[in-house]
Amino acid sequence: MKLSRRAFTTLTGAAALTAALPATTARAAVADDDGGGGAAAPRTVGFDRYSLLVDGGRVPLWSGEVHPFRLPSPSLWRDVLEKMRASGYNSVSVYASWAYHSPAPGQYDFKGVRDLGRFLDMAADAGLYVIARPGPYINGETDAGGFPGWLTTTAGRARTSDPTYMAYADEWLTAVDAVIAPRQHTTGGGTVVLYQLENEYASYVTSATGRDYMAHLYAKVRADGIDVPLFHNDKGRNGYWTPGAFDTGGEEGRYLYAFDGYPSASGNPPDWGYFGTGGATGGSTASPETPGFMAEFAGGWFDCWGGAEFAGAGYAGSRAERNAAYERRFYLTNLANGIKIHNVYMTFGGTSWGWLAAPVVYTSYDYGAAIDEARNLTAKIPPMKQVGALLESFPDLAQLDRATDTAASSTDVRVYHLTNPERGSHLYFLRNDTAHDAPCTLTVETAAGPVTVPAGGGRLTVAAKDMKVLATNLSLGRRAVLHTTAQPMWRAGGASGDLALFTGRPGDAVEIVLVSHRRPVVRTTAGTAESVYDADAGTLRVNAVLDGLTCVRVEGGDTAVPQTLLLADDTEAAALWPRTTTEGAAVLVRGPALVRDARVDGPTVHLTGDTDAPADLEVWATGPIRAVRWNGRAVPVKATASGSLAARSQLAGPADVSLPELTGWRYAPENPESAPEFDDSAWSTCDLTTTHSTTKLPAGQPAVLFADDYGFHYGDVWYRSTVTDTTDAQTLSLSYQAGTLGVLMAWWDGRPLGTHRLPVPTKAQATTATWSGTATFAVPADLRGDGPHTVAVLVRRMAHEEDGGANDAFKSARGLTAATLDGTPLTWRVQGATAADPVRGPLNTGGLYGERTGWHLPGFPDGKWAAVELPYTDTRQGVSWYRTDFHLSVHPGTDASIGLTFEDDPARPYRVLVYLNGWNLGQYVNDVGPQHTFVLPNGILDTRGRNTLALAVLSDGTGPAGPPQPALTLLGAAAGGVPVEKVGSPAYRP
Repeated sequence: MKLSRRAFTTLTGAAALTAALPATTARAAVADDDGGGGAAAPRTVGFDRYSLLVDGGRVPLWSGEVHPFRLPSPSLWRDVLEKMRASGYNSVSVYASWAYHSPAPGQYDFKGVRDLGRFLDMAADAGLYVIARPGPYINGETDAGGFPGWLTTTAGRARTSDPTYMAYADEWLTAVDAVIAPRQHTTGGGTVVLYQLENEYASYVTSATGRDYMAHLYAKVRADGIDVPLFHNDKGRNGYWTPGAFDTGGEEGRYLYAFDGYPSASGNPPDWGYFGTGGATGGSTASPETPGFMAEFAGGWFDCWGGAEFAGAGYAGSRAERNAAYERRFYLTNLANGIKIHNVYMTFGGTSWGWLAAPVVYTSYDYGAAIDEARNLTAKIPPMKQVGALLESFPDLAQLDRATDTAASSTDVRVYHLTNPERGSHLYFLRNDTAHDAPCTLTVETAAGPVTVPAGGGRLTVAAKDMKVLATNLSLGRRAVLHTTAQPMWRAGGASGDLALFTGRPGDAVEIVLVSHRRPVVRTTAGTAESVYDADAGTLRVNAVLDGLTCVRVEGGDTAVPQTLLLADDTEAAALWPRTTTEGAAVLVRGPALVRDARVDGPTVHLTGDTDAPADLEVWATGPIRAVRWNGRAVPVKATASGSLAARSQLAGPADVSLPELTGWRYAPENPESAPEFDDSAWSTCDLTTTHSTTKLPAGQPAVLFADDYGFHYGDVWYRSTVTDTTDAQTLSLSYQAGTLGVLMAWWDGRPLGTHRLPVPTKAQATTATWSGTATFAVPADLRGDGPHTVAVLVRRMAHEEDGGANDAFKSARGLTAATLDGTPLTWRVQGATAADPVRGPLNTGGLYGERTGWHLPGFPDGKWAAVELPYTDTRQGVSWYRTDFHLSVHPGTDASIGLTFEDDPARPYRVLVYLNGWNLGQYVNDVGPQHTFVLPNGILDTRGRNTLALAVLSDGTGPAGPPQPALTLLGAAAGGVPVEKVGSPAYRP
């Protein structure tokens, strides 16, 4: 069937060269004027049922979650954000943790590693829109779900309209909104386009308490100057807190419904029906006038102490479970269900350093994300880049309706058929949920009528447990695609020609049919392809099998402007980087491990990026270029038959990174608190008789023993009691709460009585683990008699519970809850962490003697400590410290990510707090795991200078405790990176 001129004009008309959301959009949002001396155009953020509308233009958000508090090196935030933008994301979603910024009521810190404003500015510089999520409650597998420790001791039910709680929440919102408000797109100061109220608030949905609370939050943030659209994320597609569910002060069209999804990776992607037009559950129809909004969708999953979640494989297991094929199958299903605001939780997980982690998780929060904890791009990045570039460069996907149901020839393939009502394009999402590949054909709607594809014969293949996108009636600029069985990824046009990139699985047989009323000249300049021109139909059919990169040049025919078709399999697509420059030009770069930015200056394209090995460099551009500069240096290039410029020699990879052995260790035993002669007169006396904790004061206990009530919220806490007459003493009973793997140790007159610890949870118990216990110790006969006698107790608290049920679970007690000697209560003094480090913050240290006196800090005078070699055997109960210094001399042009690795006999029961230059970067538990390597972030780690490593080892005294000889481990290296600033690491002061 011959394509009419009218149909051809529809496909390649005035709108054909437009590209939704060029890379410059977010950066342009912070400009002060229109560039021509006139007044700035009004900046708006709105939405309709299809998508977000930024300054009136449709913007589907392809977002990834990043928490700046999980990367305590601000200059590295830029590295992660630039990697996201280069990898297809146009947005970043950001939690802000109340606890991280507030050491005490009325005190708020947004400096240094807590400079949220700097992070938001960097996001704008990187060309990313921002979804702001400041709580008050965030969950996020963080201590108390992001509530500050001091809030555990306050009256009032959190996450309700209780006035006491709301007064504190308002205080937080005032502080954080002062950072966010001037950085909204609408104010011209940044790129914040959405703002979340609360987080997964599934309680009080039908009560006045919940409605009043949500209405209060809405009014509060509006009063703080937040004028972008607001939303709440439903914990599942339940239809909770949809527009109209609470009072928004008469505002209409300024609030969206969003929901979260964490389906099992072993099952099939969930279907709710196309968003807003029907489905089996309330969430499908609850908000028909707002776009489909997935505020969180699984980009991995967290792992728990003991590693039961992934059978001991840790986050490598998480990444394997939710791999690239999972991303295509689940995320494309979301798009097929009408999701136009899609946020992947997490995209960079980072590190729950210090005492940041909730009880359920260990230090690493890698999450199996697309960018790993060491900031490396993983095999999960290419699908994100493919889909992100597709959404960005083909505006067709921003406005889709469900179309007539259709079916593939194979029943193994499920087909979602969508169409753009204005552009006439059709999108076909093909999903295979079986464990085998599914060959099939499919009848598609085109501007020339129905066509069964592949039109040239044979079948297309949907890989096992995978998904792909087919399209018809797409503009490539001056030419149009009638149909394609290769997934469109990117297109751009300019004076020098039009570029179009298509992708698929290696070995896929693909077919692309272009509209061409006159015969063009077709040349295959790379790879192998066949072309057939049909003069009667006015089409050019290109067939190829994806194998690396295939390049087809189409010249002449209906236009004199050349068209370059690039067909890349997934492996090759990983090394392709489409970028739109600030000047409006477009380039496609092939070869490097990363292209951070591109800028065109006359005939020269300036590129910045990274190489992780010697790499080719090839550049296509839509404008005339004759020269290329890479990271500021000229690259000799030659013109190719593919219309590109190729480097005459490879770009250099990173310099070799030499890591020293860790030697020169010094050792000192700790816990003088266990000795009878220790002076505890300055400690707090446990004399409170009431508490706001959800843990009730045990019967018979005359005073509250909970550590939080005495101002000690994080890390280890000590208790001491003096006993006078113990002639007949038999049994010391100590009850405590501490979170997963909590530990209690006791001494009598300095002699160890033993250790009690809470169990390692199974996979089924990961979020319902036993977090309390009672230790019972017999009093040694030779220590009885006239006193006084000293009882000393150390409790390692792992974290506060989260508060997902809005039931004040985070106020559950930590530390001792009851203590008796032969049934008689004892009187106690308690000591935890002293004044918070003003740079590192309150989450950095607990109440160990060494922490309170600076043993973890660089510059501490350890010259009188014993010199030891590791591995070192120490069988004493309690805490021992090991310190050493080491020097690094990484080449200044190399971004080396370095970790610290422990390997030991897992039967040895001990744990280690890892301090680098005074920063607590994690807790290693040798007999539990699964984490053995701890990332040492550059900035805190001086890669070209001296570093201090301190290890606080806690052992139960039942056997050899170590530690082993830890090793510095290279986790990744690249030539390039970003300039790294040293993070403030105050040294020891007497």
